[in-house]
Amino acid sequence: MPSVDLRAPVRLLRRTPDLRLLLSAGLVSMTGDWLLGTGLAYAVYSLTGSTLASAAALLSAFVPQVVLGSVAGVFVDRWDRKRTMVATNLLLAVGLLPLLLVSGAEQIWLVYVVLAVQSCVEVFFAPAEQAFLPRVVADDDLVVANGLNGQARNLARLVGSGLGGVLAAAGGVRAIAIADAITFALAAVLVLRIATPGRAVAEEEPDESPEDLVRGRVATLVDEWRDGFRTTVSNRVVRTLVIMLLITSTGEGIMGTLFAPYVRHVLHGSGQVYGVITGVQAIGGLVGGVLVATMADQWSPVTMVWLGSILFGLVDLAIFLYPLVWVNPWPAAVGMIVVGLPGAVVVAGTMTLFQRNTTDDHRGRVFSLITLAEAVSVVVGSTLAGFLGGPSGIIPILALQGAGYVVAGLLALSLLGVREASLDLSPTRS
Repeated sequence: MPSVDLRAPVRLLRRTPDLRLLLSAGLVSMTGDWLLGTGLAYAVYSLTGSTLASAAALLSAFVPQVVLGSVAGVFVDRWDRKRTMVATNLLLAVGLLPLLLVSGAEQIWLVYVVLAVQSCVEVFFAPAEQAFLPRVVADDDLVVANGLNGQARNLARLVGSGLGGVLAAAGGVRAIAIADAITFALAAVLVLRIATPGRAVAEEEPDESPEDLVRGRVATLVDEWRDGFRTTVSNRVVRTLVIMLLITSTGEGIMGTLFAPYVRHVLHGSGQVYGVITGVQAIGGLVGGVLVATMADQWSPVTMVWLGSILFGLVDLAIFLYPLVWVNPWPAAVGMIVVGLPGAVVVAGTMTLFQRNTTDDHRGRVFSLITLAEAVSVVVGSTLAGFLGGPSGIIPILALQGAGYVVAGLLALSLLGVREASLDLSPTRS
């Protein structure tokens, strides 16, 4: 029977102060993200009553990732990652200021503009954060660290979703914007205190004319992008995970567009009910994070990915299909708690495999290409849901999301293989 070491996460946190700071910064920042996202998602649909408007909000957040996502990682690999995270947090805080002007439906366009600007900045933050984590901890501690990171994300979801509902009722969009800006500023301060160097490769100053320097830099950026693309598609593990993400992120686009209409029209729930159902998935995620962090030596990341994906999809199918026989919002809340557990396992396994199958000088580019794949898929799923997800089509379209996770899990099982669940996949394997 697998052994459980409940003290492993505590020991890792005690001996790694930089990990404590990085996780704390992520917790604070992501709490603000959920606070903002939960409130705006329901507000847009409440003000417009249109799934197309909901899709437009989601597209505003993801289209910039499609445009910039593939090149952001090239810069992340060249820049100091710690400074990149500090700068992006500060820019994200400033970028929320236009929301202070939103007072009614006539200013809804400002929400789209803010979401687009925030997305442009976040494409640099995400790969910097994910590429920085393996520099903070040893390779043997990656599973535990990713499990703790998943717990931070789920705790942020739980707290942020609840605060979003409270602040939306108390002060509307303006109160949410102010609170989110504070979280970004605090996260920047926490990252500044990290001692681990943030630069992946020392940069040498070339002795060239300004014209040659610019021309050379452009050519170098193109070459580095190509190198990152080759790294992504040539590694069998990374390639498989990208294909999985293409499938599951399409479902997430569907989910992001139709979940508020699902709660409102199918379950007949209020905005407060929507906030609760959205947030409670974090409870299961916290439990899943504990399992990952305390059983790191017993889990293969490959098994975590394929088994977690299948279980996640099956629970999602139950959540979306049960209203066909019983209309009540609370079974959805219970289902969201349950689905959080395999969700945390999938995220930790996926991140560990990506980190172990990339080198430090390529990691930012690979994560950016992954972000690009996710963004394209979310745009496709959101567009599909916006056009097909009218009141009568909400349930069948949402069911595609759950089915997608099942298919992705079976794909990982098939391509990575059951036997590899017990292997330690090296960065050079392809």
